[in-house]
Amino acid sequence: MGSLDPAEIARELTAAYANRQFLPAPLTARDPAFDLAAAYAVEAELARLRRDAGRTTVGRKVGYANKAVWRALKLETLVWAHMYDDTVHYAAANEAALDIARMSSPKIEPEIVFKMRGPLGGAEDAAGALAAVEWIALGFEIIDCVYPDWKFQPTDFVAAFGLHAALIVGAPLPVEPAIIPKLAEQLAQFKVRLTKNGQPVAEGSGKNSLRSPALCLAELASAISRRMPDELLAGGELVSSGTLTESQPIASGESWTATVEGIDLPALTLRLT
Repeated sequence: MGSLDPAEIARELTAAYANRQFLPAPLTARDPAFDLAAAYAVEAELARLRRDAGRTTVGRKVGYANKAVWRALKLETLVWAHMYDDTVHYAAANEAALDIARMSSPKIEPEIVFKMRGPLGGAEDAAGALAAVEWIALGFEIIDCVYPDWKFQPTDFVAAFGLHAALIVGAPLPVEPAIIPKLAEQLAQFKVRLTKNGQPVAEGSGKNSLRSPALCLAELASAISRRMPDELLAGGELVSSGTLTESQPIASGESWTATVEGIDLPALTLRLT
């Protein structure tokens, strides 16, 4: 697990985000032995500090939902970190505003958000994962990085809140048993377009999240059950299932909209202040 103390690193990262300060270098540059076990120990300490401050964990966000990069980065599966009651926001009428002045170098990612109906320790296919889901929604995850030039390894990512800064959740689509087979197909095939101030910026699809956000959810549940069997995904939790396009840098004054084709989810707009 390396020589870095999880409690000390958690305090350092918390201060860096609070003060909009960059760390001198990623944690892995300071200690090459800093591994995923150490990173999740830091992430757990961050969650403890946030709970001690009166916050509540409300779900998990996914990172590295792309098998093509796993071998190069020496990953066996995706990674995750917690989200909190003060970082998750629901968009009224599918429009929201977010103050990003406190962030260091924020970026935006369109994602599919799941709300769990019940616990999930793993699933063999998309339909099996969706059986444990109450609803899905289009969302924006805002990520922020305190590592210089956005250069880091997966272990650095996990330790730094998974880069999670905010999640904007759009209108929910209830997942009823009768629609699960069709929804499983749609999640693998739908398209998404991202615009900034009305101008096209990026396009993507459900396939960019581990071939389907539902398969990403299944992989997340299985990965958690292997590493943390006492912390399985539970009913009521939210899951932000990985970006559908390339992450895009953002700035105050911009308006971003995600629209989808091939699945019954309305467009989502976020104004940045």
